[in-house]
Amino acid sequence: MLSKSLVPKYLDAIRYSGQQVSSLKRLGEFRGRQDLFRQQAPEILASLRQIAAIESAESSNRIEGVTAPRERVEALMLRPTAPANRSEQEIAGYRDALNLIHESASEMTLSINVILQLHTMMNRFVHGDGGHWKMADNEIVERNPDGSLRRVRFRAVTAVATPQAMNDLVELYAQATADEREPLVVIPLAILDFLCIHPFTDGNGRIGRLLTLLLLYQADLAVGRYISLERVIEESKETYYEALEASSRGWHEDSHDPHPWLNYFWGVVTAAYKEFELRVSALKDAPGAKTVIVEAAVRRRVKAFAISDIEAECSGVSRDMVRHVLRQMKARGELEARGRGRGAKWIRLDT
Repeated sequence: MLSKSLVPKYLDAIRYSGQQVSSLKRLGEFRGRQDLFRQQAPEILASLRQIAAIESAESSNRIEGVTAPRERVEALMLRPTAPANRSEQEIAGYRDALNLIHESASEMTLSINVILQLHTMMNRFVHGDGGHWKMADNEIVERNPDGSLRRVRFRAVTAVATPQAMNDLVELYAQATADEREPLVVIPLAILDFLCIHPFTDGNGRIGRLLTLLLLYQADLAVGRYISLERVIEESKETYYEALEASSRGWHEDSHDPHPWLNYFWGVVTAAYKEFELRVSALKDAPGAKTVIVEAAVRRRVKAFAISDIEAECSGVSRDMVRHVLRQMKARGELEARGRGRGAKWIRLDT
């Protein structure tokens, strides 16, 4: 087998610590409560879905160095807008693949055709090799700020072996699902194998994140509809790479340790569910709710931001309220204002 982590013998040999068992139990509790939250506040969830879609397209592409101004990302996501350059073409392609998953996840059983379809859609606006496995061997590398090679993190499956490796992955995932193995173990290990196979010349990380959303949907872990998993991953990008490297070490020899990647993956989903419940509760409950919403939006910012950025993210909160909360946070020493007027920017002091 050229896909390693879903082989029954490997899955049977995994042992879990008490803390890991508690993490799985907690995620099960989140899953059990998600329908209650969805039923109680349907009008709130529409705004969360819109924000999550924008953040997902923005963050997943930004992890790979593809960037565009926030207003252009919002235009591409929310209105019929033609992409103006290569970066916007890649974001628009990711948008379409993301929308397909949101609309049709229940009908998209993991298969070679589905994976290639997502890659084709993601590359529909750019000239390239969308929808085809890689034709040359590739490596997962770490680069210096000037673009020069620092080191090779991992040597992926060879191009000639990739079609068989992907067939193995799909078949083993289907077998594990049919055997009713814990989806919160099977899904992250399927993504780990996908990233180790690295089947495409370009776009492997983004397809891996799309597949994560798809498979979580199918396991009734729907938090990615309301909270951007891609943004949570971007906010912990260094840990993401560290966990991936740690669990891919020895992968070719069937001796890799799944626990760093499992722990990271569960942490991402847990963080998303916690934020989901916090935001729904904050939007529902009256006193102080809008303050909580604004503060949470500010604390997710890692770079300088404008009042309009927070206002766009906090549906139903007035600009005057946003200003009021920012002034409170500034008085507490959490923020610093730079500039005046419409061009003013705010900086978190704890980043």
